[in-house]
Amino acid sequence: MPSGFLARAAALRREIERHNYAYYVLDAPTIPDAEYDRLFRELQALEAEHPELATPDSPTRRVGGKPLGGFASVRHAVPMLSIRTETDTEASGAQAFDARVRKELGLADSDPPVDYAAELKFDGLAINLRYEQGVLVQAATRGDGETGEDVTQNVRTIHAIPLHLKTGSPPAVLEVRGEVFMRRDDFERYNAKQREAGKPTLVNPRNGAAGSIRQLDPKLAAQRPLSFFAYGLGEVQGWKQAPLTHSATLDALEKMEIPVCGERVTGQGAAALIAFHDDIAARRDQLPFDIDGVVYKVNRFDLQRELGFVTREPRWAVAHKYPAQEQMTTVLGIEVQVGRTGALTPVARLAPVFVGGVTVTNATLHNQDEIDRKDVRVGDTVIVRRAGDVIPEVVAVMLDRRPTSEPSRFNILQRYPVCPECGSHVVRLEGEAAARCTGGLYCPAQRKQALLHFAGRRAMDIEGLGDKLVDQLVDLGLVHTPADVYGLSQETLASLERMAEKSAANLRAAIEASKATTLARFIFALGIRNVGEATARDLALYFGSLDKLLAATETDLLAVRDVGPIVAQSIVQFFAEPHNIEVVKRLRDAGVRWLESTGVQQSAGILAGKTLVLTGTLPTLTRDAAKEMIEAAGGKVAGSVSKKTDYVVAGEEAGSKLAKAQELGVTILDEAGLLALLEPDDGNAQHRFDF
Repeated sequence: MPSGFLARAAALRREIERHNYAYYVLDAPTIPDAEYDRLFRELQALEAEHPELATPDSPTRRVGGKPLGGFASVRHAVPMLSIRTETDTEASGAQAFDARVRKELGLADSDPPVDYAAELKFDGLAINLRYEQGVLVQAATRGDGETGEDVTQNVRTIHAIPLHLKTGSPPAVLEVRGEVFMRRDDFERYNAKQREAGKPTLVNPRNGAAGSIRQLDPKLAAQRPLSFFAYGLGEVQGWKQAPLTHSATLDALEKMEIPVCGERVTGQGAAALIAFHDDIAARRDQLPFDIDGVVYKVNRFDLQRELGFVTREPRWAVAHKYPAQEQMTTVLGIEVQVGRTGALTPVARLAPVFVGGVTVTNATLHNQDEIDRKDVRVGDTVIVRRAGDVIPEVVAVMLDRRPTSEPSRFNILQRYPVCPECGSHVVRLEGEAAARCTGGLYCPAQRKQALLHFAGRRAMDIEGLGDKLVDQLVDLGLVHTPADVYGLSQETLASLERMAEKSAANLRAAIEASKATTLARFIFALGIRNVGEATARDLALYFGSLDKLLAATETDLLAVRDVGPIVAQSIVQFFAEPHNIEVVKRLRDAGVRWLESTGVQQSAGILAGKTLVLTGTLPTLTRDAAKEMIEAAGGKVAGSVSKKTDYVVAGEEAGSKLAKAQELGVTILDEAGLLALLEPDDGNAQHRFDF
C-alpha cells in the first residue's frame, strides 16, 4: 500500500477531529457542513478500500456498529462511588458540609479556611472512559459502583468525546469520569423531528441521555444529540507530573480536549460555596442543560486522602441540591383559560405537589395537539415540571399507572363549543394550534388587548390611551367594549390615577378626533384574527363600504387580493358573532365615520402596477396618510428608488432619494401632483361620509 494513503488517512482523521472539537465542544464551527461531509466521505472511502488503514480512534467509528445482543459487564478498577446528597437547599447546607470537613481534619476556628472546588451536578448518566496510551478503548456505565455495562460502541458516537487524547505524552492508563447529557435545545430539536416523522418522543433530557447510551443498536444511539462533561478520574497509571488538586486536574483534562464545564470555581471556606450555590441558582434556568444541584469538593488530593470515605461515600465531597424541577402527581381535572388574544389554553388541575420550590396545583397543557400527543386524561399520573418562573407544565404521562377504568380523551371543542367567558363560538382554524373565542370586541378575557389594539397608532390612533389607563378603565368597569371609550367624559377621565385636568382634556380631544378615520383603519382596529394592516386596506379598497364587507361570504372574500381561506374564515366568523356586530353598531352610533366608495371589484385601481417612493415632508399629508391613499388606489410604496420606480413624491427636505430619482429620470411629484394623480378620471367613484 502506498505510503501516501496512510499519510492522507492520518491527516483526514486529524482534520475531522479538529472540526469535531470546534463544533461539538467549543460551539464554534470552522467549516460548512458540506465541506465536513466531503472530508468524512473521503476518509470512509479510503478505509473501505484499504481496511488496514482503519484505527480504533478513527472518526468513522462514530457512526455506530452492528446491533448488540446485550451489554457485557465491566468491573471498575476504581469503584464509581456516589457522593453524599445535602438536601438542605439553603446556605446552611454548604455551612454544614464545611463544618464536617473542618471537624474531620481537626481544624480549629483559628485555622485558615479550606480550599474547595465547586462545580455543577449534571442531570444525565455517569460514564467511565478508559484511555490506554491516549486512545479510548472502553466506556462503561456506573452500574452498582463496582460493575457497570460496556457501552463503548454507543459512546463512540458522541462527537464531544475524543477518541484519542490531545497530548504528546499520554498516561499509560487514564480513566476519565463524567456525565453524558442532552442539551435542552438538542432535546427540543430532536423531539420536533420525531413528532414531524410521527415517531415517539423523549420524555426529558435526562431520560433521553440514559436511554440513548443503553440502546442495543449503536446506529440508533448515533442519531441522538448527546454531550459530555468530565468531572473526575478513575484509574490512573503513568501520568507524569500528575496534578495535585482537583481543579488543576480538570484544567489538564481540558488541555487534552476533553470537554469540561466552564461553570466551576475554587474558593476558600463556606462563604465561597454559598456564593457559588446562590449564583448558579439565579442562573439555573438560563443554563443550556439541566442540573439538579452543585457539587463541592475539597480541592487538594492529599486532604481528600486524609478525609477518606464513610459507608462508600467520600467525606471530601457533597452534592448540594436545588429544589426538584420535576415531580409526579395526579390530574384531578382539565379546564381552559381564555387569554388576551382569545386563545383557549387547557390547564390541568393537579393534586398539590412541591416542585421547583413551590406547591403547584395547576399546569399548562398548551393546546389540543399537545394534549393528544401526550395523551393526558383526567385521573392520570403525570410528570410535572417547573423551572424558575416558567409556568408549570405537564411533560409526560405515566401510562403504566393509568386507572383500569380508562378515562375518556379530552377535546377542547367538544367540551367548550362556546367561550366560558362570553358565550361566543369557539373555533380552531386550519393550520392553527390554538382554539379561539370569536368574541374579540366583547369577550371580557380579551377586553384589554382589544382596547389597546383599537387605540393603536395605526388603528384609531387615540393618543394617550395606553396600557396603564386601559387597565384602570377595565378594572373599574368603566369600559367593556371599544364603543364605551366614546362615552367617557372629561370628568370621568380626570378622576383616574395620574390623570390631571389637562391630560384628561387632551385624551378627550384625541378620542373625539379619532372619530374621523378611514375604512381601512377601522377594519384593522376591530382586531379580526389574521387581518393585518395590508389586508384591511385591501378589504376597504375592494368593498368600499363596511356594509358590503359585513354581508360578504367566504367566496366573496376570496376574490380580494391576498385573502386566502383562513383569513376569509376568520372574517366571516368574527362578523357572525352578534356581540361583535352590536359593538360595530354602537361605534357608528357614537359618530365614528369614514369615507366610503362603491369599491373597486371591477377595477384594479388608478395606480395598479405602479411603484411610488415617498421622501421629505409633505405640506398637509403625513407619510402614513399618503401611503394609505396610494395603496388604496392599488399602488405600491417602496422604500428606495430604482429603475422600477414610477413616481417619487417629494416634500421639503427631500434627500438622497430625490437625487437618485433625478439621476434615473424618474417622474417627481409634489403633494398636489400626487392628489391630482389619485383623482378618478371616469367619474364613477362616489365618496361620502358615513354617519
